[in-house]
Amino acid sequence: MHLPSFLWLWKIAAWSMGLSLLAYLFLAITGIWMFRVRTTGKSPLGVLLPWNRGEVQSLHYIIGMTMVSLVLLLLAVGIVGTLGHFGSLGHSSHLIAGLMVVALVLGSAFSATQISARKPWARPLHIGLNIVLFAGFAWVSITGWTVVQKYLP
Repeated sequence: MHLPSFLWLWKIAAWSMGLSLLAYLFLAITGIWMFRVRTTGKSPLGVLLPWNRGEVQSLHYIIGMTMVSLVLLLLAVGIVGTLGHFGSLGHSSHLIAGLMVVALVLGSAFSATQISARKPWARPLHIGLNIVLFAGFAWVSITGWTVVQKYLP
């Protein structure tokens, strides 16, 4: 099977991970902004933005869909790179960390689609999953760094 250069895969993974973390940061900012406006009627830190709540919510959804796509790209690159380099999966705890992050991101995305007045469980679940996702991103970053060291000459 002809696979792309493993260094090229590492570059795709590095960019995807960096952009995923940036998306996570922007999701936290827009999520806190929406929460603050919803609970107090005021923008955080008194910052007035020319957007209404619906536009910030749409931006939050777009960033969230982007992060889901990036995390799924990371999963695909990780599987292809590991199988191509080692011939099998499960050589480190990075696989478990990565699968946990994928599950948390997909769970968060699903719970986001359920948020409504009729489903009061969805918002706390969404927020809780995203808090746990912070630890998941930290774990996958640490274990990923050790995996990257195996690929570098």
